[in-house]
Amino acid sequence: MEIWINPRCSKCRVAISELDAVGAEYTVRRYLEEPPSVAELEAVLGRLNLEPWDITRTDEEVAKELGMKDRTAWPREASARGRWIAALAEHPVLIQRPIITADDGTTVVGRSADELAKVLPKA
Repeated sequence: MEIWINPRCSKCRVAISELDAVGAEYTVRRYLEEPPSVAELEAVLGRLNLEPWDITRTDEEVAKELGMKDRTAWPREASARGRWIAALAEHPVLIQRPIITADDGTTVVGRSADELAKVLPKA
């Protein structure tokens, strides 16, 4: 299992605590220090069954600077998908967290207890 975290994020710390509580084996990826590539983002989005705008933190300062909330400048449609993914790769702070990929391929944005439960080992 791999978890993409920002150690300053409370949701990431909760996810780590939950993984530790059940004795899960996992690898931590500090994605701000080791940003995912475009190919890795595409793979994670495929496993999440989400689009890049679904995992973009549009309230981050860089998102504001880029004007990402402007749906005319940043349309949420297939033709703009590559641009969104490139922005996430270039500015990993924009990526929602934590993203957890279980060994069976199940992948979640673990911000809620329900999502986190999907990747926790069953007792």
